[in-house]
Amino acid sequence: METQTLEEFYQSKFNWLPENLQQDIGHFNVFKLEEVIAGAHGLAPFRYSRRDFYKINLVRGRNLYHYADKSIEIEGTALSFFNPQVPYTYEPLSEERTGYFCIFKEAFFTERMRRNINELPMFAPGGKPSYVLNKEQDAHVSQIFEKMLEEIGSDYKYKYDLIMNYVTEIIHYALKMEPMDTLYKHPDAKSRITSVFTELLERQFPIESPSQRFMLRSAKDFADQLSMHVNHLNRAIKDTTGKTTTAHISERLVGEARALLKHTDWNISEIGYCLGFDEPAHFNNFFKKQTRLTPSSFRTV
Repeated sequence: METQTLEEFYQSKFNWLPENLQQDIGHFNVFKLEEVIAGAHGLAPFRYSRRDFYKINLVRGRNLYHYADKSIEIEGTALSFFNPQVPYTYEPLSEERTGYFCIFKEAFFTERMRRNINELPMFAPGGKPSYVLNKEQDAHVSQIFEKMLEEIGSDYKYKYDLIMNYVTEIIHYALKMEPMDTLYKHPDAKSRITSVFTELLERQFPIESPSQRFMLRSAKDFADQLSMHVNHLNRAIKDTTGKTTTAHISERLVGEARALLKHTDWNISEIGYCLGFDEPAHFNNFFKKQTRLTPSSFRTV
């Protein structure tokens, strides 16, 4: 499973990059779905992955949304909210694919709203991200997307503040509705859980500065992120890979510890802290148990 960046999104769909993509940490853009599909350059098949940006979709047709071991089938018009922390795939089941979508970085929201977007129910891990719209609701939300499209192409100095208002209007419109909760277990649930777990583990690496910290350190941390019981997660990982969840985490941690010890000049306390160990002694004990060497000894080998 891979993480799709904004750069990869633009290259795969259009074969070009916006000029301000690197400079503008609060990047925002909005599209008509059918125009993106028609103009896609080397459009890749839908894949089960995490994006590094937020996305709000208005999609018409019959589609299947997969998350971990659960799936949601939606027929008609659906308004969906995708959090970059949650790996997902969106599988079309009919030829009709029309609608709109917008993408944005977290800074676009937080810099203007002064609140954490992940506190909103549709973006929260384990939340219900999809809402089925009737014709009147479809028309209302479509009109808001059209306003975004009109504004994004304008020269208005404060257009992104106005667009933020439109994004907020869509969010509040959805919050007044009942989210779709018709979930069912996917027949290949164990492999999906393993795939999501692996992606959530890998996306925490590499550690690139002493201030970065490895946060999901236990099987329970991952289970909480995926809104499932830890025993359910452990069984799926063990049945699929033959290894325990804890073993996977420990192997990845010690691999990163080796790399940091060999390729950085950070002190051992800093490395231990980055990897989630509050006390240097705990890091020393963990590393020695895994490698039979202390971090200091490994660094000088």
